[in-house]
Amino acid sequence: MAKYRIAVIEGDGTGPEVIGCALRVLKSTALDAEFIPIEAGYWAYQKFGKQVTDSAWEIIGESNCILKGPTTTPMGGGETGMKSVAVTLRQKLDLYANVRPCKSRPGVPVPTKFTNLDFVIVRENTEGLYKGIEFKMSEDEVVSLRVFTRKGCERISRFGFELARKEKRRKVTLVTKANILQLTDGFFTKIFNKVAENYPDLEHEDIYVDRANMYMITNPTYFDVIVTSNLFGDVLSDAAAGLIGGLGLAPGANMGDNFAMFEAVHGSAPKYAGQKKVNPTAMILSSVMMLRYLGEDSIAEKVEKAVDRVLLEGATNKEIVTYDLGGTATNVKMTEEIIKRMD
Repeated sequence: MAKYRIAVIEGDGTGPEVIGCALRVLKSTALDAEFIPIEAGYWAYQKFGKQVTDSAWEIIGESNCILKGPTTTPMGGGETGMKSVAVTLRQKLDLYANVRPCKSRPGVPVPTKFTNLDFVIVRENTEGLYKGIEFKMSEDEVVSLRVFTRKGCERISRFGFELARKEKRRKVTLVTKANILQLTDGFFTKIFNKVAENYPDLEHEDIYVDRANMYMITNPTYFDVIVTSNLFGDVLSDAAAGLIGGLGLAPGANMGDNFAMFEAVHGSAPKYAGQKKVNPTAMILSSVMMLRYLGEDSIAEKVEKAVDRVLLEGATNKEIVTYDLGGTATNVKMTEEIIKRMD
């Protein structure tokens, strides 16, 4: 019997491709794991009427974690009954911390002068506007509720400080719009500053999201660990991905107290489905985050170093990297090159 059971969501669009690449890498390592595909995604909703089937929930309940490919949420899904798969899983499994590292990679062309970035965005995953509580007041008015709780604010603040301490970082920055959203973000700010009292070894501050957005463009080295609400974290983390070369290089994790799910930041990109051109790096690096979560640090290090070698060599050898990096390789070819360098 394998040491780990990992539930795998192949996803929609290009999801099966990038998940396939990540699984090829993982199966090339010494990881003792059973990978179990489950029925979840837009395709599952179309086939079974549920974005996550009952059998999928059963398998998840017997697994150590989830490795998730990008899934599609149709426009107007709330009216048709199809809720985001990611949001559904985050809320039901209480995966309250969305962790998105912003780390520069060797050899990757970037649009700014900042080539040595290393900060983390910790986004609250289960509350805020993404709670998904929306309703019609009339044919001319709709409402979406922004929900904050003491429990939610305390634990995401604590998670940010604990991550900073674990990774030997120096500062935690809370990003809000408390001058306008005085009740919700004001509540969050007070709780964050109270939690900060338990971490005297770390600097802390709270700034407004518009200022944070300016720093993201003009001076992203300002950040170390960002803690923020669901919507702001979603927007800022995609902007951060642009700083390191694009969404194809941006991994992510959804963490709870007893379970976790790992997924690339990018979406399902259905227009590219079947073309094998979407960069597999984000999904492979999400797998690296999963390996570290499982305590398999040496395997994680081996995979990450192999990824970095391919990216560095890809700066001059365009046959081993995908189109977004100026290359000509398929994602399968790039994955093969990564596996070759896992010595």
